[in-house]
Amino acid sequence: MLAEERRQAVADLVRARGAVRLTELAEELGVSEMTARRDVAELAGRGVLDRVHGGAMALRAPSTEEPGFAAKSGLHVAAKTAVAREAAALVPPGSSVAVSAGTTTHLAAGLLREVPGLTVVTNSLPVADLLAGAPGGAEVLLVGGRPTPSRALVGPVAVRALEAVNVDVLMLGAHGVDPARGLTTPTLEEAETDRALARAARRVVVLADSSKWRVVGLAAALPLEDVDVLVTDDGLPPAAREEAATRAGRLVLAPTGPRPRQEDPS
Repeated sequence: MLAEERRQAVADLVRARGAVRLTELAEELGVSEMTARRDVAELAGRGVLDRVHGGAMALRAPSTEEPGFAAKSGLHVAAKTAVAREAAALVPPGSSVAVSAGTTTHLAAGLLREVPGLTVVTNSLPVADLLAGAPGGAEVLLVGGRPTPSRALVGPVAVRALEAVNVDVLMLGAHGVDPARGLTTPTLEEAETDRALARAARRVVVLADSSKWRVVGLAAALPLEDVDVLVTDDGLPPAAREEAATRAGRLVLAPTGPRPRQEDPS
């Protein structure tokens, strides 16, 4: 294993477990504790994790931090695109779909433009802009509310509007996903609006790339047990996959690498 591959493995283990001892890293990666210590020091210097006595801990972003839509759009693009592709494939023609705010749900909405006969309910200004006049002829219903930095409409007005609708499926983005805390958001209003979206749907599909795992925001939105399908990418470490699969109804791992070429049958 190359040094950079080993450090990526260290980062994945720390992110999946929250905290890892040097002895555990050395044993699982088949290296000396000195090598594990150097890898942790290197990753801490890059700002990937926190170095603590005897091991490493995952970075914890402020629970109320909410970057703007444009800033988030440039993060983890390959993983988000893979997740969006798998999630959009779950929506059949003629469905009624709720699409929450978020950069991954926005990517999925772009793929839904080609699905005919959809009715889309959304609290996302970018999603509404994207689907307006789509070639598939989607009917778009935009709820009201207070705009957030990520251009979501949230709060009592949004919740009241969502109480009046019923949809086949919800495509729900996530600020963070944690096995114990479930889906979380940076604000109470966003969490309340996400719960209203979930109540309006017969099936809840969560779109969350693997960087969201063990991120915990200020407000709890939904427990993982209320998620019918959790779509993430294949960068999620094995231990995290097992935890997610035991809590969500179904776990879908989106491949982030190149897809195999289809052979020409002729």
